[in-house]
Amino acid sequence: MKDKKPRRTVPRVPRGFRDLPPEVVATRRRMIDTVCRVYERYGFTPLETPAVEYLDCLGKFLPEADQPDGGVFAWRYDDDDWVALRYDLTAPLSRYVAENFQELGTPFRRYQVGQVWRQEKPGPGRFREFTQLDIDVVGAGSMLADAEVACVIAEAIEALGVPRGSYEVRMNDRKVLNGLLEKVGCTPERAVRVLRSLDKIDRVGPEGVRDLLGPGRVDPSGDAMEGAGLEPAQIDRLLAFLGAPDDRQGYLRAIGELVSGTKDGDAGLAEMTELDQILTERGVGDDRVRFSAAIVRGLAYYTGPVLEVVLTFPVEGEGGKTQPFGSVAGGGRYDGLVGRFLGQQVPSTGASIGVDRLLAALQALKKLPARPGRCPVLVTTIEAPHRAEYQKMAAELRAAGLDVELYVGSGGVAKQFKYADRRGFTVAVVAGGDELGKGEVAVKDLRQGVEQSQAIGDRAEWLKTLPGQVTVPRERLVATVKEFLARYADAS
Repeated sequence: MKDKKPRRTVPRVPRGFRDLPPEVVATRRRMIDTVCRVYERYGFTPLETPAVEYLDCLGKFLPEADQPDGGVFAWRYDDDDWVALRYDLTAPLSRYVAENFQELGTPFRRYQVGQVWRQEKPGPGRFREFTQLDIDVVGAGSMLADAEVACVIAEAIEALGVPRGSYEVRMNDRKVLNGLLEKVGCTPERAVRVLRSLDKIDRVGPEGVRDLLGPGRVDPSGDAMEGAGLEPAQIDRLLAFLGAPDDRQGYLRAIGELVSGTKDGDAGLAEMTELDQILTERGVGDDRVRFSAAIVRGLAYYTGPVLEVVLTFPVEGEGGKTQPFGSVAGGGRYDGLVGRFLGQQVPSTGASIGVDRLLAALQALKKLPARPGRCPVLVTTIEAPHRAEYQKMAAELRAAGLDVELYVGSGGVAKQFKYADRRGFTVAVVAGGDELGKGEVAVKDLRQGVEQSQAIGDRAEWLKTLPGQVTVPRERLVATVKEFLARYADAS
C-alpha cells in the first residue's frame, strides 16, 4: 500500500482579517505622514505603546462591553493575570500617563499611529484589525483643548486634499446627552443601551432607532437586537433631539429647550456655548465645525464634548443608492480615564482617525497621495562576469541619494525589462560587456520608452531606435539618471 502524500496546508487568512499589498501600504504610509506633519505643527509629539495590555488597565469601555467576551481578544498571561490586544489607543495612553505622570507634566500632547483589534462581527469594510491615528491632550480641562483637537483634525483632512464643503467636523456633548436622558426619565440601567441606540442613527435611520429604543429589531443579517424598552413618549422626545438643527446657533437654541434645568444638561450647554465662542474667535465657521445632536459616540469613557469627522461627498451605497461617504474619525473628552489609576481626575481630550476608512475616502475622491517606497531605478544584471560592476553602480547611485534596486533574479535582459515594467520603475541602467569595454553605460527612461514604443508599429524599428534610451560615459551615470528622474519630479 502506497503512503499517502502529506496533506498540504491551505493558505488562508482568518475571518475578519486581511493582507495589505505593497502599493496600499506605501500609499497609506504617505497619507499617515501627511497627517503627522500637521499634528507636529501643533506641538504634538509621537508615542508608542505595546499592542498587549493588562485587561483591567484597558477597562470595559467598548460599545458591546456587556457581551461575554467584552469585544476584545484576551487570554491569561504568564503571571496568571488576563491580558488583551488593545481595542484603541486611548486606554493605553491613559495607563502610560498614569505611570509617568510626574515626569510628563501637563498638558501632555501626543500623537500615535498603531494597529488595534476588536472581536466584533466582521462585515463588508469592517475588520477585526485596523489602524488608528490619534491625537490627545492630557491634563487640559479648558474648552480650548477641545476646540484645538477639532481644528487640528479639520486641517489634517484638508492637508490630504479633501476640500471644504466635502467634510464636516460635527460636535455634541455627553453632558447634554445625560441631561436629555434625565429629562425623558431614562434610568441609569438603560442609559448605555439608549446611547448605543442613538449612535446607530446613520446606519439604521430614525425608524430603526425607534425600534432599538423600544422593543428591538432584527438586523439585515438576521441577528436579533435587544431594545431599550422605552415608552413611545420617551422615544418621541429622543428622536426630536436627534432632529435638532446642526448649525451652531440653531443647535444651542433647540437643545437648550430640551435639556435646560438639569445639572448635566446645563453644564453641557455651557461647554458647547464656550466652544462656539472659541471656534468663532479662531475664524472657524459652520462650514468646517458644526454642532449635531446626532453625534453620540459608542465608547463609554466620554465625559464631555464628542466629535466625528463626516465626509459629505456622495458615493454609491448598497443597492446603488447615492449617500454621503460618512464618518472617518471620532473622539471626545474623557476626564475620568487617567483618574482610574491615580485616584484624581485628569481632564483629557482627543480624536482618532480611522486610517483605512480615510484611505478609502481619498480613493473615492481621487486624492490618493503619490506612492512612496517604490524604487525608481533598476540596475540590471545581464552578464554574470560583470556582477561586481553592477553592484558598484547601484552603490554609487544610492550614495547620491537615489532609491535603487539591483536585479537579483535570474534571466536575461527581456525578463529583466518585463520585471521593470511590472514593478513600475522609472529608469533602468543597462550595461553589457560591449558597453563596459568602451567605458559606457546605457540609461533607459522606461516611462518615455513605453510612450514612444506605442507609436512604433515595427519591431525592427523599435530595436533600432531603442526608445527612451541613451548611452553615456560611465562617469556620467549618476548625472544622467538624475536628469531622467527630474523629468517626473512634479508628478511624484
